[in-house]
Amino acid sequence: MKEEVSHKGRVVRTGPGTVVVAIEQQDACSQCHAAGLCTLSSAVKKEIEVPTRAVYAEGDTVEVVLSSSMGMKAVFLAYFLPLVVLLAVVLGLLEAGVTELPAALSGIAATALYYFVLWLFRKSLRKEYIFTIKD
Repeated sequence: MKEEVSHKGRVVRTGPGTVVVAIEQQDACSQCHAAGLCTLSSAVKKEIEVPTRAVYAEGDTVEVVLSSSMGMKAVFLAYFLPLVVLLAVVLGLLEAGVTELPAALSGIAATALYYFVLWLFRKSLRKEYIFTIKD
């Protein structure tokens, strides 16, 4: 099993001790020969701030790496835990006798609250998820 998750990217800004790398996150449809004709295919550009001691110039192509354990933790926080919150609230309210619409809306509201709390802790989470540039 791979011990790291990597993406190729391009340096867009440099600063003292850091570089900002733009990566293009593509979905599975991007590899399809009909992706240009289909409205379902998409690619999202993201910018990642990477601490480094090496000197890079704007436009340099680099490979950004994150350990796979951190990637799994990100998946847990972003996908698994919100699903558990949603299901717990909806099923708990349904079991308590609340009708389906209020239970569903409460589940959505609880999930939104979860993501808001996650957003509030973004600075401390950013300190945990440290990307590096592979030489």
